[in-house]
Amino acid sequence: MPHSHHSHSGEFCKHAAGTLEEVVLEAIRQGFETFGLTEHVPRYRAEDLYPEEAGMPPDALRAQFTAFLAEAHRLKATYADRITLLVGAETEYITPADLDALDALLRPGSATGAQIEFLVGSVHHVNGVPIDFDRATYERALETCRPPSSSSSESSPSTTDHATLEAFLCAYLDAQHALLARLRPELVGHLDLCRLYTPTLRFADFPAAHARLRRNVALAVSYGAVFELNAAAFRKGWDSAYPGADVVEVILQAGGRFVLSDDSHGPHAVGLNYHRIPAYARRVGITELWVLERARGEERNAAGRAVVPRRVEGDWLEHPFWRRTAGNGDEDARARTAA
Repeated sequence: MPHSHHSHSGEFCKHAAGTLEEVVLEAIRQGFETFGLTEHVPRYRAEDLYPEEAGMPPDALRAQFTAFLAEAHRLKATYADRITLLVGAETEYITPADLDALDALLRPGSATGAQIEFLVGSVHHVNGVPIDFDRATYERALETCRPPSSSSSESSPSTTDHATLEAFLCAYLDAQHALLARLRPELVGHLDLCRLYTPTLRFADFPAAHARLRRNVALAVSYGAVFELNAAAFRKGWDSAYPGADVVEVILQAGGRFVLSDDSHGPHAVGLNYHRIPAYARRVGITELWVLERARGEERNAAGRAVVPRRVEGDWLEHPFWRRTAGNGDEDARARTAA
């Protein structure tokens, strides 16, 4: 304790800040014991670039990711006596071609395959449209899910009809299922990102989506994945971490396990809102916490990689770290404005 399994830096992610080394040094300063370095895998089509990447050819994204892996492994060795750094990657699924490209990236014997120790399995798009870039783009993703019988003139984005919203949730969860089934990521990233702009939404009100949620959770549990308790949702205005309480309930009922993530996008956000995690965990019934670690000997996980979960011993909620962070509210509020 403490740990984070999901992070970014401005050096290798255009919507983040700071260098990768600055992120690592801040994690050390705060007393993190395990910290995952997990930049986004490259996107492969020019049309999938974000506005801040305008003019950056896909080849440059691939070169940037290769440079990230080299720097992450350098930092892992440099600071090995002060922190355990796990070198990973956060996935994308925009079209099925992304899964093909990820397979090639992860292939044993490839230049990158041996360097990626674990995956954060995340989906950020629905029908090829980003869902967490801004509200306008999210609403465009919603429109791709509107049934033909539901005219766009009948409802505004703020009053999206039930059928459209359910189709949107199902499309997100189907993409997530395809990613989990094919890549077997060790960590399921922000499982309910699909309700970023609708945090009060409850999956039980959408039977088809709820069934898919249970299916995805069961699949992840079946091959040994863990789920992140991701503090970034607080920064987004939620009163909870990702996932929300109803999804936590589904995960716990299926025997799922949780690890901590800050999803930091620069040194200013390392550990951001972690002081809110204990109260939330108690409220939703999370009593055990897990951490990813390098396997011993010949042990391998379901994907054949040498990173496995280990249960945190003792009462993790009583760790001194939480007392140190209890007064971080003002600091977190300032950091939120910079995030």
